[in-house]
Amino acid sequence: MKYLLLLVLVFGQYVNAQNVEPFQLYNKKGKKISTKKFFKQLESGEVILFGELHDNPIAHWMQLKTTQNMHSKHPVSLGAEMLEANQQKHLNDYLSGAISQKVLDSLATLWINYKTDYKPLIDFAKKNELTFTATNVPRKYASHVYRKGLESLEEDLTDEEKKCIAPLPIAYDPELPGYKSMLTMMSDHANPNFPKAQAIKDATMAYFIYKEFELNNNQFIHFNGDYHSKNFEGIYWYLKRENADLKIITISTVEQADVNKLEEEFKGQADFILVVDKEMTKTY
Repeated sequence: MKYLLLLVLVFGQYVNAQNVEPFQLYNKKGKKISTKKFFKQLESGEVILFGELHDNPIAHWMQLKTTQNMHSKHPVSLGAEMLEANQQKHLNDYLSGAISQKVLDSLATLWINYKTDYKPLIDFAKKNELTFTATNVPRKYASHVYRKGLESLEEDLTDEEKKCIAPLPIAYDPELPGYKSMLTMMSDHANPNFPKAQAIKDATMAYFIYKEFELNNNQFIHFNGDYHSKNFEGIYWYLKRENADLKIITISTVEQADVNKLEEEFKGQADFILVVDKEMTKTY
């Protein structure tokens, strides 16, 4: 009997040692929450900003699961940084069935991980007849800001081109910690227009998110790089300028060696933090 009990104890320890989890969800204060509670609390958001790490498969999987779950509860609209505003017509044609994926590939500039990470979201929208907004500023305009500053947009862009960006002039606060840190990262090669190029993206995404939200009054789920919404800055800051009462829920994706305790540096950077094992395979 003692031998049997010893075997059970050893086996139990072995099983526990093998019980690894690929991710864990936390609230803003660093308390673990279940996926069920996570989805339940997301239901109250008017806008959800889902900050991803672009090459993280768990983040993309959770984005799809979040979309499916919210769609089962109430009407939703979708949008993403990964598609630029001047591609909206092509995206709408694909969603309506007017063009195939092959044609969309030839007309739109799609990210390298589009097929694995973003196509499932767009195809979900297509299947369920949901709107999907290409929210990002065309890359060439962000590059223009990097070279010449925000002020140059008013003079250098045509009226037609301005339809793909937030209304001018663009508000910009250089004291926001996220923008200030971008200059620090560049060190001696800092270009003061670098964070402004980020700001034109944030402002434009916020503009198209809110425009669609006002039009349909559906919960809007937006997919963007984590830096565009973490610490309640970026897109979040611009949305609050549009409507201070807007109920925005932010999700931030981070990687840790151990998912079982949220590291101090990540606490408070979003309403919910998705912690993924840093050894998780990348999508590209």
